Amino acid sequence: MINEYEKLLAGLDDVDWAGLSHAYNSAEDVPGRIRALCGSDDEARNKAFTSLFSSIFHQGTRYSASPFAVPFLARIAVAGPAAARESAMWLLTRLAVDWHDEYDVTTGINVTGWRAAAAENGPQELLPWHEEQLAAETDPKRRAELREMRDWVAAGNSYDSRWSALQSYDAVLAHLPDLLTLLEHDAAALRTRIAYLLAWFPEFSTTSLPRLLTLAAHESDPVAAATALLAAALLGPPSMAEDITPYLDAADPLMRWAAATALIRLAGLDGTPVGPDLLDRAVTELAAAAHSPFDRVTDYCQGDLHGHIERTLHSLPPGPDPAAVREALDACLPRIVWDYYGTRTRRAIEELFPTPPPHPAPEYGDLTAAQRQFLRDLAGHRHDWLIHSSAERLRGLGLPHTREALQSFVLHPTA
Repeated sequence: MINEYEKLLAGLDDVDWAGLSHAYNSAEDVPGRIRALCGSDDEARNKAFTSLFSSIFHQGTRYSASPFAVPFLARIAVAGPAAARESAMWLLTRLAVDWHDEYDVTTGINVTGWRAAAAENGPQELLPWHEEQLAAETDPKRRAELREMRDWVAAGNSYDSRWSALQSYDAVLAHLPDLLTLLEHDAAALRTRIAYLLAWFPEFSTTSLPRLLTLAAHESDPVAAATALLAAALLGPPSMAEDITPYLDAADPLMRWAAATALIRLAGLDGTPVGPDLLDRAVTELAAAAHSPFDRVTDYCQGDLHGHIERTLHSLPPGPDPAAVREALDACLPRIVWDYYGTRTRRAIEELFPTPPPHPAPEYGDLTAAQRQFLRDLAGHRHDWLIHSSAERLRGLGLPHTREALQSFVLHPTA
């Protein structure tokens, strides 16, 4: 442990980690993992981060230990070792907003609705039911089970994942004033991370919105600037359309994409001064981005530019030219960068490949450009399960249906 960072972990041992839980039962290992983040051993630090990510945020689930880790992660993000700060920010973002929810949202988080839904199954609401069940039960074995469940709820736990996630979200919200200093950090990656995190906290927008607009206007790093601009639009009122419109003329296509996406989001709000001509310009920019994607992308939709464009276009209010919208959607269809539910992939197969399939099975060179693009994206996809889930459809079309066969098909089409 490096002594200069000991002060960041003050109070770490005062938490009853043994009485808290994560994905692998007791959270007793959490303080050691957090300490390792502040150590000088790169390998140990990376292992600690991976362990924390899979335990206090396991496939999107937050646990009773999750909010208690937030204060220490926030301190590390602000003043910890340079090698640990970005990872701490990334984990804080995931503890606040589950990537599955975020991936489906292009209009901002509905925290009011989230709070209302979570409140219905909070510990205070669940406890009376458990008390009633325990009082009425006579079987000793069942009473022991109910007593254990009652005690767990009485300790402040809930079976509703929305409630447990909200505890972590609120813990991060409480530390946003401290994290704001990262907007002025020398590292563009940290400026990007805090801008992205702020996008999901409308309750903090009075403070964050002017700072995000300032960052978008003066930021030299295109990814940080685009992230801040879209974050501002996710938080801002309808009148902010006037602030966003000039960015449609930005030199960087990433900023034009962010401006177009922001304007479409704002156009969905009541009273937004976004006319049909402006929306047509926004659609044109999204179509251009879909046809000629950038090398640099933001974290929105996990960096899936085409997935984000598609969701944005589906949120369009009436007005823009339907043919232009269709062109942009068609450009997104064959691009499968990230598809959590597999729905985009299945729809792409249905729309891109005719049925019944041709006989004999098509050669790679006989496919359309869109069909070839789709198969290239699928062959290089990060997760095998997406190929497995599409295997029957691909097999029925006479196409390769394993990663190895797909890669051979697209890389060595004459083989």
